[in-house]
Amino acid sequence: MAKIRTSDYEAVHSEIDETQVNDGRLNELCSHLLSIAGDRYGTAYNWGSIVRVSPTEVHVSDIAATKKIHNVKSSFKKSQWYKSFTPPTVLNVFNTTEIGHHRHLRRLLSSPMSESSLRPVEVYIRRNMDLAVKGISEEMAKRGAADIFKWWMFMATDVIGELSFGESFKMLESGKKNQYIQDIETNGLAGGIRGTFPFITKVSSVAPIPIFKAAAESAKRLRHYAEESIERSKCVAVKNESYPMLLKKLFRSDENGLSDSDIVNNAMAFIIAGSDTTANTMTYLTWAVCKHPKIKKALVEELSTLPSNFVDADLHSLPLLNNVIKETLRLYCAAPSALPRVVPVEGVEFNGYALPGGTTVSTQAYTLHRNAEYFPDPESFEPSRWNATTREMKDAYMPFGGGSRVCLGQHLAEIELRLATALFFRAFPEAKISTLEGMSDADMDPQIFFLLSPRGKRCLIGKD
Repeated sequence: MAKIRTSDYEAVHSEIDETQVNDGRLNELCSHLLSIAGDRYGTAYNWGSIVRVSPTEVHVSDIAATKKIHNVKSSFKKSQWYKSFTPPTVLNVFNTTEIGHHRHLRRLLSSPMSESSLRPVEVYIRRNMDLAVKGISEEMAKRGAADIFKWWMFMATDVIGELSFGESFKMLESGKKNQYIQDIETNGLAGGIRGTFPFITKVSSVAPIPIFKAAAESAKRLRHYAEESIERSKCVAVKNESYPMLLKKLFRSDENGLSDSDIVNNAMAFIIAGSDTTANTMTYLTWAVCKHPKIKKALVEELSTLPSNFVDADLHSLPLLNNVIKETLRLYCAAPSALPRVVPVEGVEFNGYALPGGTTVSTQAYTLHRNAEYFPDPESFEPSRWNATTREMKDAYMPFGGGSRVCLGQHLAEIELRLATALFFRAFPEAKISTLEGMSDADMDPQIFFLLSPRGKRCLIGKD
């Protein structure tokens, strides 16, 4: 471990004694401070392929090492960090560290999320997409621009609500940011801080900290939303057994061996994971395309070849559309942060460095997706790069994680991104970034608290 290069954080501590830097503890502190600012990876992605960021944690951006860590049969368990990311009493498919427990939950949740299983629910997805486009159009007419960050959040929230529980949260119909959205945002921020400074959770129980106090109240409401949604879903199932719901297997507690608390915890995970992730990615896609008029023009032309009653299957064959989505997920994937895993007891060797069992090894898409060896001119939005996809590009591309812990909602997210992009740019071929109310690129600076989101929490789009 001592031989592994440490992170520099030169801008933060260029005058600090080198012995302190090599100890790793100061790097850990600086890393935490940058995480709180939402800019840990923006500073760090040029350190190298294997870098020690604390006395017990190594960041890895080497493809071979990443594949080994995230192999489907890998024995690299999720670290305890995932439990600190969520409230102490919550255990679900996202944060469980036990392979057997995760395998059981994934078995219940994965089959309804396959691409083939999602085809019957496309009509419900499309209905929510149409409502989103309608809302955007009406806001553009009244205001001169529409906040697509808001509308894509409403859309993603209603989609996951309806598909999971049989009834949407009616966000698109109300057209207003309500307590539910605020609770998701509060929990995202608190989760990032809690995951970076786990000890703060204990401190806040003695000396209440405002953000955690607010997050605790938000968590109670989110749990209540989940409980209400489960009850609604049971009513829907009684009335219509054929109605497709993603969590049907989970709700059958007599068959799956789960307690009521387990069911609620995993329903909460679905609500949260299926909302702002897709919304953030779709916001950046819309913004990035509008920033590049030539790309937008070519995309609009490609989409004009679709029939008026197109379905998702028609979109698979559109090269530019799919390249735009891939490039957005490369630069602005929803979860670009470190995915910490624990080295198994026998230890491991990466690039000549021996790591003992118990060491935390973290991969993260932010660094892999910006490696110039795999993606030349990595900071540029260039969908055409995917016309000549290399093996290295495929291996380095992990916007949904990897291995057995790959995102359960990947196929649903991809369907949403394809449909939303096609519907939006067919409806608004003259879409452009607005400067209304001081909107600027600064609003879109990425802020990363595990998940990535626009720093300004808005994205105003108008029309020529």
